[in-house]
Amino acid sequence: MNIKYIDLIDQTYYFPQEEFTLDEDLLRFHDIPLMSLVEQYGSPLKFTYLPKISKNIQRAKEWFAKAIERHNYKGKYIYCYCTKSSHFEYVLHEALKNDIHIETSSAFDINIVNQLKKEGKIKDSTYVICNGFKRDLYIQNIADLINKGHQNCIPIIDNYEEIDLLSEAINDPFKIGIRIASEEEPKFEFYTSRLGIGYRNIVPFYENQIRDNEKVELKMLHFFINTGIRDNAYYWNELVKCLKVYVRLRKLCPSLDSLNIGGGFPTKNSLAFDYDYEYMIDEIINQINISCKEADIPVPNIFTEFGSFTVGESGGAIYEVLYQKQQNDREKWNMIDSSFITTLPDSWAINKRFIMLPINRWHDEYERVLLGGLTCDSDDYYNSIQDMNAIYLPKFKKEKPLYIGFFNTGAYQESIGGFGGLQHCLIPTPKHLLIDRDKDGKLVTKLFSEQQKASELLKILGYEDN
Repeated sequence: MNIKYIDLIDQTYYFPQEEFTLDEDLLRFHDIPLMSLVEQYGSPLKFTYLPKISKNIQRAKEWFAKAIERHNYKGKYIYCYCTKSSHFEYVLHEALKNDIHIETSSAFDINIVNQLKKEGKIKDSTYVICNGFKRDLYIQNIADLINKGHQNCIPIIDNYEEIDLLSEAINDPFKIGIRIASEEEPKFEFYTSRLGIGYRNIVPFYENQIRDNEKVELKMLHFFINTGIRDNAYYWNELVKCLKVYVRLRKLCPSLDSLNIGGGFPTKNSLAFDYDYEYMIDEIINQINISCKEADIPVPNIFTEFGSFTVGESGGAIYEVLYQKQQNDREKWNMIDSSFITTLPDSWAINKRFIMLPINRWHDEYERVLLGGLTCDSDDYYNSIQDMNAIYLPKFKKEKPLYIGFFNTGAYQESIGGFGGLQHCLIPTPKHLLIDRDKDGKLVTKLFSEQQKASELLKILGYEDN
């Protein structure tokens, strides 16, 4: 009988895969010996594999370059990184090795931009695309950046008052973009995005507040779909509506030369993941080309703001199964040495699923289980993987430790989980490890942060010993 965990995987997926391989009984991720990390650093453990960030950036650039050449597209492609996906210095430093640009979403993002400029990572020629609803400090920080000579800082107008607020704070004429308030997917809780200006209002907004305003120059139309860039009728319908607005606006505004199609490329969330990135990019370029040719206007430069796609597949988390609880005839609970609510908050908040695989014991018999976290919250659990309504793992044996890994967790989890701050039930933030390769391709590891200590949490809570 095929009752070993390796048999289950072989029968269900194509395995091994590009990033997942086996070394006898042990899992390797991008050829990283994960069990060796556990033996050296313990668990729970989070890690970031930095080369994957650069690899995904270069993949996207190559796909766009091929599509532009194939369709004889006359515009340029500009890759921006959406910083809210992960603001950490090690992420920005790795991403900026690849001649990219930056998208921001709040005031403190500009402080990061200024720091990166001091370090020579960002230049005045780097595009800084400023999204989000802009309060006083964000307005002032954008103005300071532009007033100090950063001419490629482009605030994206989110509401009707922002032009006046920016004009008061910025000394000289400046560039702007306008964000389209896209219509949400039909099953969403509301109809239109709270962000941006509605399709039918954009041209009147340009005519009333921008056309005769000598202080501002409209350069960009910004289009973002909350559900991401997907090959479905909803996405293509919204793109066509966006292109109709772009065509109308470009005929009125010669300075408009860029279309920002936002972010939204998916990350791999299953061993059965199947997404044709090349086809999607090719068809987007094709649709823009056709629309502009039919309208007899120049094609725009294309901006993207890939956040999760840039950093998501670089991250991982490793836990130990501490104990198994048989709660009834059918349910076995494997309790891990951390919390899903605190370390993988998207799994709790939006029911997001990541790739989950055991680190060791692949040739042991398997069983169906539920995974439970350490908090006393009934929602601290993980009950299925993306393409199965269940979780299967090697059988729990107290004398044979079992370690499990969650992969492609690099976007949002640290910031949403409140890295370095309070955690639910005071579960500490795990150790975080950075993994890179030297010039010879040899793996290099560095401990970015230790696991939180009780004294750090007590200080935040006001119990600091005076």
